[in-house]
Amino acid sequence: MTEPVIEAHGLTRRFGTLTAVDALDLTVEPQTIYGFLGPNGCGKTTTVRMLTGLLTPSAGTVSVLGHQLPRDAERLKRRIGYMTQKFSLYDDLTVAENLRFVAEIYGLSHRIARQRISELLSTYALEPMHNRRAGRMSGGQRQRLALAAATIHKPTLLFLDEPTSAVDPENRRDFWERLFDLIDAGASILVSTHYMDEAERCHRLAIMESGHKRADGSPAELMAAMGAHVVEVEAPNLRALKQQLATLPEVISAAQLGSRLRVLVQDRIDDPITWLKAQSLRPAPTDLELVRPSLEDVFVTNTGDHRA
Repeated sequence: MTEPVIEAHGLTRRFGTLTAVDALDLTVEPQTIYGFLGPNGCGKTTTVRMLTGLLTPSAGTVSVLGHQLPRDAERLKRRIGYMTQKFSLYDDLTVAENLRFVAEIYGLSHRIARQRISELLSTYALEPMHNRRAGRMSGGQRQRLALAAATIHKPTLLFLDEPTSAVDPENRRDFWERLFDLIDAGASILVSTHYMDEAERCHRLAIMESGHKRADGSPAELMAAMGAHVVEVEAPNLRALKQQLATLPEVISAAQLGSRLRVLVQDRIDDPITWLKAQSLRPAPTDLELVRPSLEDVFVTNTGDHRA
């Protein structure tokens, strides 16, 4: 049986009186993309920094690629790649100079460095701009350069901290296709994000809130275990209807999406459409449709006041 690439138990980090990560249990299997989904300040970056050996846990145990942290942090560094949320390469160096610098940090020989840089320039479509300074690149180009730098030493495990926060949807989609190429080549990836569509691409993910893991599983498993029905509702005055639905204890949430309301009804209501029709709602809904849950629905049911 293949060992997990990451295994943590009771992982905790405190900053004075603030507990940024509280008793986190985590298992990441090889050749998977594992996601942390949550808003800013929920503990994603702090967790990633502990898992990379950059931050010492206040409590708990963690093993990454068989190395115990923080004891083996130095030995681990050669086997992992880390792409930070903020572009961390040098703006005044060219693309090629940045890659040569990173290759030297990882101790690659000149021959291997030249070979890897040539491969990465081709893989990430950076050849035409190899002499361009990083500070003059677009957000998508800088993102590709950062990924190339993080993988120049062929890491077994790659950590990506909100890597697409500053790029457009087309570049985000292309970036994720490149991540699956890395998985096919044998790598494992842990990525943090606050984008629901990106989280749905992960093999497994954890929903984070205020330093706690609220849910953990594949997107399909999380949707199946959500504990709610999702009904889309049409009506003449959606704002008035939304206010009425919010007063019903069986309704977890109601949010407007264009000309419809997306209503989450507790799953103890067997037939949510019949139940909604039986309520004294004014204006009365003109159309009700049971629809597939989304990860946003999962997030709503597992966080805030809606959490069980």
